[in-house]
Amino acid sequence: MKGGMGDDFAGVAGGAFAALAGLRREVEQLVRSASDDVAGRLELARREEVEVLRELVLKARAETDALAARVAALEAKLAAPGPAAAGPEAAGQAADEGTQ
Repeated sequence: MKGGMGDDFAGVAGGAFAALAGLRREVEQLVRSASDDVAGRLELARREEVEVLRELVLKARAETDALAARVAALEAKLAAPGPAAAGPEAAGQAADEGTQ
């Protein structure tokens, strides 16, 4: 009798563990579904969307930095002394003054 009762207990315990595992999967699915629903209502972005936007922002930042460097170089050229820095009009005036 002892062996039969132990086997019965093991069977009940195994069934309970299987039921708990199934319940766990079901709860996970419900939580995932509910969180997706809330995220949709709040218009939250998914990780993939955030990563794409992050890459775009990094690319835009690199382009902005490159353009800022170009502007700084052009401003430095314009600030440099000499007729070439003043532009073609000033160079033409300087040439006219030299011929008089």
